[in-house]
Amino acid sequence: MLPEVDDVLQRFWGFDTLRPLQGSAIRAVLERRDSVVVLPTGGGKSLCFQVPALIGDDPGVALVVSPLIALMKDQVDGLVASGVPAARLDSTMSSDQRLATFNGLRDGRFKLLYVSPERLMGDGGASFQATVARRGVRYVAIDEAHCISHWGHDFRPEYRQLGALRAAWPQVSMHAFTATATTRVREDIVRQLGLRDALVLVGSFDRPNLIYRVRPRLAREQQLESVMAAHRNEAGIIYCISRKDVDQTAASLADAGHKAVAYHAGLSDDERSRNQDAFIDERADVVVATVAFGMGVDRSDVRFVVHAGAPKSLEHYQQEAGRAGRDGLAAECLLLYSSADFLKWKRIMEMSGELSEADVAHLRQMERYASAFQCRHKTLVEHFGQPYEGTDCGACDVCLGEIEKVDDPLILAQKIGSCVARVKQRFGLVHVAAVLEGKTTPQVVQNGHDALSTFGLLKDLSAAEIKGYIEQLIARGFLQRTPGDYPVVELTATGVAMLKGQVSADEIVLCRQPKASARARSRGGRGDAAMGRVERESWEGVDRDLFDALRTLRLEIARGRGVPPYVVFHDSTLREMAKAKPGSLSALLHVPGVGARKAEDFGQQFLDAIANHGG
Repeated sequence: MLPEVDDVLQRFWGFDTLRPLQGSAIRAVLERRDSVVVLPTGGGKSLCFQVPALIGDDPGVALVVSPLIALMKDQVDGLVASGVPAARLDSTMSSDQRLATFNGLRDGRFKLLYVSPERLMGDGGASFQATVARRGVRYVAIDEAHCISHWGHDFRPEYRQLGALRAAWPQVSMHAFTATATTRVREDIVRQLGLRDALVLVGSFDRPNLIYRVRPRLAREQQLESVMAAHRNEAGIIYCISRKDVDQTAASLADAGHKAVAYHAGLSDDERSRNQDAFIDERADVVVATVAFGMGVDRSDVRFVVHAGAPKSLEHYQQEAGRAGRDGLAAECLLLYSSADFLKWKRIMEMSGELSEADVAHLRQMERYASAFQCRHKTLVEHFGQPYEGTDCGACDVCLGEIEKVDDPLILAQKIGSCVARVKQRFGLVHVAAVLEGKTTPQVVQNGHDALSTFGLLKDLSAAEIKGYIEQLIARGFLQRTPGDYPVVELTATGVAMLKGQVSADEIVLCRQPKASARARSRGGRGDAAMGRVERESWEGVDRDLFDALRTLRLEIARGRGVPPYVVFHDSTLREMAKAKPGSLSALLHVPGVGARKAEDFGQQFLDAIANHGG
């Protein structure tokens, strides 16, 4: 890599080395070769289009297309804090602010300009393009580029229009960046943008610092409280499918004493903005949200992400779960699913007229992931078309030995299937579980199901365990739930064959739920066996009390400057400080993430805190 790149990287961002593929991506921009770059969340894709803008003496501006105002604001705030001449143009700015940005653009004060696709291609877009062209466009970087493709999980029609830039600026190179894109999506991006001889760079989709867990959703409040107890005072995101679930969950957590806020499209713009800012500014630990939340949030110290309902695709799951551990430190990703989730998504998309062949395929892939009994990291990586090296990730419920296969799955499945048949396939999951448990509910007695041969057939199991096995049989295609507000459990053709003994035991896999001891972890989730190797290594040699003191100082500085704490320093940088304990500015500059501008602005405050801490 060019010496100028190393100098810029150290001076503005405080990094000595680039991550895999970043160097190749930066070189493509500098050589004006079109490119598609796929790097996982936390993989440093932003540097790939930010660093080149500061290389050389070209007076032009690099144009960055970004889909969300919050995302643009966070990135520009972070750049300015690092001393990078950057600006944005969006609808939240006053006329005076927009005028100041245009004047700065005209005077050549900016190296990077962030805009939305609507600003660039919508009404008045031609005039804006002409204004930018007069200044000179070095290159165009399109962030969250999967929004271009129909096969992407966040398709946005206005992104399709960006292909017109090729005709408008034929000599300007274009570069697409995203964290999640299958081969089909990458090919569609190249086609839609009219990229020429595009360099396609795809990083590993594996996030080894994330610990993946999957559980049937049986008692949501208790399951969520278990997660909250394990991550007390740590940042987390809880995703729900519906706005109603978001409101109920956020209220329940707040009543239990947690600093939780809600976020969904049904809230007023003001309340939604306040709640997002509370989370970003660390006044709230947890945000409970629909999938409308997250793309514009750059908080790096999210220690857990819970899906309280299954997302509608593995692409969504990879991106949403990937908001945990962006700082490279250990974080937990828990999926609580029910077979009803997939029916709900189908109904939502059918009502909106948006259910496509691709959507159905995405739902099936998500359901298979939830019910699979193999390494979660391997499943995700191979979904995106990459081989997974190794047989034990040490960072998922399967590889950590938290779940185990049932010894006689065929017998258990036949008992459950027989009960479904005995109640004439006319009742829901809860009722079937009650009959198998031998529970005399009013509905069981009223229908005479306490006299069935299957009544109490699984009396040695808890209701939660029975429900979990029913969910697994639904996910594996032996049972099915009917659509509608009151779904009943039915046998599929495969389920009937199973009852007739036409399915071998090898064709059925059922998993026991983990014991409570396997789930329990120490306060803050620090360093015990259940979190695995990645958690222990992330704290190795770190003075935890000093780290907490530095986080407090960071929060004070951030609030004084009116910026999110992570704009000051990421948690990973603070952990390195708490490990190395630098005693001078020159030593501080050797801590990854400490650039010259930040060292000059508030480095001495951190050095004083380290010196005063002692030890």
